[in-house]
Amino acid sequence: MFQCFYPDRRINSTYDLSFEDLYRSGYRGLIFDIDNTLVPHGAPADDRAKKLFVRLREIGFHCCLMSNNHEPRVKMFNEEIQAEYIFDAHKPSVRSYREAMRRMGTDVTNTLFIGDQLFTDIYGAKRAGLKTILVNPIHPKEEIQIVFKRYLEKIVLFFYERSLRKEKGDAFDGHSH
Repeated sequence: MFQCFYPDRRINSTYDLSFEDLYRSGYRGLIFDIDNTLVPHGAPADDRAKKLFVRLREIGFHCCLMSNNHEPRVKMFNEEIQAEYIFDAHKPSVRSYREAMRRMGTDVTNTLFIGDQLFTDIYGAKRAGLKTILVNPIHPKEEIQIVFKRYLEKIVLFFYERSLRKEKGDAFDGHSH
């Protein structure tokens, strides 16, 4: 019922990812949400984010920031990052995901999306055919419309976690199917 919102992977933080392993797995393009994925909502790029994007370029990744925010917010964040960026992305519309891949010279087979919201970030990326990683929000302070969505996300995540436990149980129950 909720599978269209399920991420391919869920982790605590963007900064916990082994980007070297992702590169070895064949990924060449990374699309990132900004707010609560890389920094708290509305914050400029901090040292951790700046170092991450230097490291990503050294590894060999093409990166694109994608936000539903207006250009001043996205441009301000990107001043220190210097990645491709798309503002007013209208996530979950697939158009901006496709545009991000076009700008990076990647496609659905070697591009990964990383974000903190199921109904915009993950749903849109999955509709565009991308693999997805859901991260926990960096900071609890969010805009009111996001707070309401978080309640609905908890329901979807309950079923997502339950499906993972069921898959794990099926895979290791010792019975042949």
